[in-house]
Amino acid sequence: MINNVLPLVLQALGNPELSISSVSTLKKICRECKYDLPPYAANIVAVSQEVLMKQIHKTSQCMWLMQALGFLLSALQVEEILKNLHSLITPYIQQLEKLADETPNPSNKLLVHIFAHEPAHFPPIKALFLLVTSVTLTLFQQGPRDHPDIVDSFMQLLAQALKRKPDLFLCSNLDVKAVFQCGVLSLKFPEAPTVKASCGFFTELLPRCGEIAPVGQVVHENGKVLLQAVLEGVGGQASRSLMDHFAEILFALNKHCFSYLSVWIKEAMQQDGFPSARVSPEQKETFSQQILSRERVNKRRVKEMVKEFTLLCRGLHGTEYTADY
Repeated sequence: MINNVLPLVLQALGNPELSISSVSTLKKICRECKYDLPPYAANIVAVSQEVLMKQIHKTSQCMWLMQALGFLLSALQVEEILKNLHSLITPYIQQLEKLADETPNPSNKLLVHIFAHEPAHFPPIKALFLLVTSVTLTLFQQGPRDHPDIVDSFMQLLAQALKRKPDLFLCSNLDVKAVFQCGVLSLKFPEAPTVKASCGFFTELLPRCGEIAPVGQVVHENGKVLLQAVLEGVGGQASRSLMDHFAEILFALNKHCFSYLSVWIKEAMQQDGFPSARVSPEQKETFSQQILSRERVNKRRVKEMVKEFTLLCRGLHGTEYTADY
């Protein structure tokens, strides 16, 4: 059946008069038959890429087409996903870099530069962002540990989107909760650049709680998990060099979610041995009170509080290891 139908659908993609019918049909095929499509994936991506670059379809149809590609790629193996995704987005990267008169940089494979320019030049940019997000979430489901560079770039992309085009997080097709959970997981990576990028994502996300309803809802429902991950890092799971970045998240939680934070931190600190068996209940209470005190509006002081507490958690407070810290 697919052998007979797919060539006709792909051929119709190049006809503007058949835009709605051809794209909607391909989307349905990719959604309902995605596990039968791996042998045809390269051809589907190639044809889709061609019609997208020629801007044959209106923005809404481009969105549908990107969704179809998201379904298709999610059924492939990780390496195949990356290969096809790279093939799909490379022309956009090249055009953006050409606009900026920059030297092409292969490390930009997840579109970090895409928000440094006016997206009006490319109607499918929104759809492309959603595609990259959807496919990267699939990588997380399959296990992201072997691809810290991809996770790093993805976190940077999300941070740039929030900074420059926050309305992208209003898209009904964007799973904000899944993105949030990926960010929390990324905070626990052993690679410092990945953790730093993840902290950057959250410091851009948290200020949007009040203005972007889906973000506010996810943070209010899942913020305790974020706080727990931050405290684990401060408690000794993350490098001491990253403490300023974790402090930035605590500062943002304080500023934008104070009423929630006061409850979350109390509950978290009641756990025995958390975030470190080296700190006493009294020391944990002192830290909690400091974080929630009037000094919470002073970012420098918050960073000092975090640095002092992480030394206590690691059993290093008052030792020679703190001399240059």
